[in-house]
Amino acid sequence: MTIGIVVGTRPEIVKMAPVVRACIERRAPYVLIHTGQHYSFELDGVFFEELELPRPHINLEIGSGSSASQLAAIMLGMERVMREHRPGVVLVEGDTNSVLGGALAANKLGARVGHVEAGLRSYDRSMPEEINRIVTDHLADHLFAPTEHARAILRGEQIADERIHVTGNTVVDELERQRERAMDPARFERFAVEAGRFALATVHRVENVEHEERLRGIFAGLAGAGAALGMPVLAALHPRTAARLAALGLTGGGVRLLPPLGYLEFLGLHARAALTLTDSGGLQEEACCLRVPCVTLRDNTERPESIEVGANWLAGADPARIVAAARAMAAVPRTWANPFGDGNSGARIVDLLLDGAER
Repeated sequence: MTIGIVVGTRPEIVKMAPVVRACIERRAPYVLIHTGQHYSFELDGVFFEELELPRPHINLEIGSGSSASQLAAIMLGMERVMREHRPGVVLVEGDTNSVLGGALAANKLGARVGHVEAGLRSYDRSMPEEINRIVTDHLADHLFAPTEHARAILRGEQIADERIHVTGNTVVDELERQRERAMDPARFERFAVEAGRFALATVHRVENVEHEERLRGIFAGLAGAGAALGMPVLAALHPRTAARLAALGLTGGGVRLLPPLGYLEFLGLHARAALTLTDSGGLQEEACCLRVPCVTLRDNTERPESIEVGANWLAGADPARIVAAARAMAAVPRTWANPFGDGNSGARIVDLLLDGAER
């Protein structure tokens, strides 16, 4: 059985890397399909190099565009791939347009669908990611839930229990594999900050970037948090965020703005941070695993496990709430347990697929 592995964005490359390696180690036939949703070297090419992954077998090169145009391009491209390679199962990870497009195409063309990181819910249907993950979960034949909490959500939506497997989150696998390389001092020195004496921020969600009031509130909150804690705030920016700040005439207001960083460079910086402020779902998980306190710049999260263990605080986009949350989280003991798995999730996923194929 050939396993199709679909990636389209930086987080998907990172989280599917352990699955690709598990296929290679088990000599399981696979085809790696890049949709091209992220298409610049800074956004995706550098990740394949840094993670020492084979280049994708196919790149659909869909580029940017509306959700409808991206989904149409993915499905048309996937149709050609499916006819040529005939994978028995297609794996998608997360909640992007690449995930939904890949899952829909596989389902329509008769392949089984496996959803890595299934069962996450923010319960905010204004988020396009929420719709993508719900539809993908209900299409999927194999739902690889990262936690028991995610399994309970899927059961509550009447998804058959035999389709659900709790595997842990593959973000832990890659973090543990790459942590030592990421801690190379040479990668860190150029930032001219002291380990444990700076905060690290990212902002990229559409609901934050495209709403001027929220974006202004977040950057005011980041600057206020830095002032309150007496430490610099470094913000690694998605190109869309940088363009939006420039269009609004915002310079960061005391926040140090950085370009997109490679995975190892960012991981080394993150591991040394005193605090993370982010609207990224994956970085909430990563901060929890690194035991770096996190402030989430959203009104909800599909990673409630990080809040339950005391590693994360929802602050939204209000500057005063962001500052208050930053003060509180900077003071918490870093003693929480990691709820996201043991670092063997990728191997577990591939073994489950291969075991099922042999039956």
